[in-house]
Amino acid sequence: MPTASRPGLRVTAGLTIPDAELSWRFSRSSGPGGQGVNTADSRVELVWDAAGSAVLSPVQRERILERLRGRLVGGVLTIAASEHRAQLRNREAARERLAALVAEALRPPAPPRRATKPSRGSRERRLTAKHRRTDIKSLRRRPREE
Repeated sequence: MPTASRPGLRVTAGLTIPDAELSWRFSRSSGPGGQGVNTADSRVELVWDAAGSAVLSPVQRERILERLRGRLVGGVLTIAASEHRAQLRNREAARERLAALVAEALRPPAPPRRATKPSRGSRERRLTAKHRRTDIKSLRRRPREE
């Protein structure tokens, strides 16, 4: 896991979460696993204290706490991975998922939408289509007897 080439979890070009802030929990995974399914702790939980992280600026911390508030429990983010049979692959999956989640939460908000009015041509096309649809449906009706 932690090697000289990867001292922490790189989230963006300017943000790397140090391995010291990440903690791991392991448990038995459900699903396929062959003979080792009841003995190997292949399910992984990656825990990161976002509220107490030292690498986040106040703006980043506020943005993460706001956007991930549904997933945070006391400012702590937990990622569970159990889709692979091997613990090592689940650890990698959890790291990737945490990095993607934090990067998405840190992305700046989209610029506000500028309100526009429908063009004259689009209004005319919409009304023409409505008239055409009305004609089609009126042809389905039983003819009126007079």
